[in-house]
Amino acid sequence: MYKRKGNCHNMMWVSVFKKMKEKNISQSELAKRASINKTVISALKNGKIKKPSFDLACKIADALEISLDDLRKGKDNAEN
Repeated sequence: MYKRKGNCHNMMWVSVFKKMKEKNISQSELAKRASINKTVISALKNGKIKKPSFDLACKIADALEISLDDLRKGKDNAEN
């Protein structure tokens, strides 16, 4: 589904998607927890945001309760 190799945005989205699934939260709920518009989550998912800002990455990582490093590297995806 989201398995294009070598794509930093994609690795980040895989981590986000996996954590959302683990925590059973929707894109709308993630947006609410991160205090961002839900269209931003959709744009990230669809690859329209190719290089998320540091601020956006921090908000998403905090909302998902994961480290920025795990989010950036897609560590959670690589472990399974």
